[in-house]
Amino acid sequence: MQGRSWRTDTVANMVRMSEAASLGLHTMALLARRGEKRSTNQEIAEILGASVHHLAKVMQRLVRAKLVHSAVGPQGGFRLAHAARRIKLLEIYEAIEGPMGEPGCLLATRICAGNDCVLGELVERLNAEIRRYLERTTLAVMVESIALIKSLDASCVTCTGGKGGDR
Repeated sequence: MQGRSWRTDTVANMVRMSEAASLGLHTMALLARRGEKRSTNQEIAEILGASVHHLAKVMQRLVRAKLVHSAVGPQGGFRLAHAARRIKLLEIYEAIEGPMGEPGCLLATRICAGNDCVLGELVERLNAEIRRYLERTTLAVMVESIALIKSLDASCVTCTGGKGGDR
């Protein structure tokens, strides 16, 4: 734990999301910000610091879920299939991870039936709250609140012909 306190590491790891789901949410936010302008897999991967191959798998899932349109060729790339205000975060999450199920035992080997967990109802309440948030929050609302997407997009060298800055 070099350079980090126990408290920081613990708090950051209390709720986890797969890298693929996180990549999907970040990508959709980036596409929402860009509107009708198409973005290539390479551009998105550079902006998010992601593997081009991993991102390609995530993009396949988003296209299959009809959340993203893709086009090939010199003017090709990806863009949202619907207005950001019509896309719920839960749709994005489930396109990547599959249906968000009920919370299960946190141990690898289940030791109780779930009705007498040492954590009480904590896991169930957290899961329900996260699900409610994802169901109620649109991509548009998320993008409005995130200045990071704009700053990352502005620093993309591939997107701006090697200059950086907004396109």
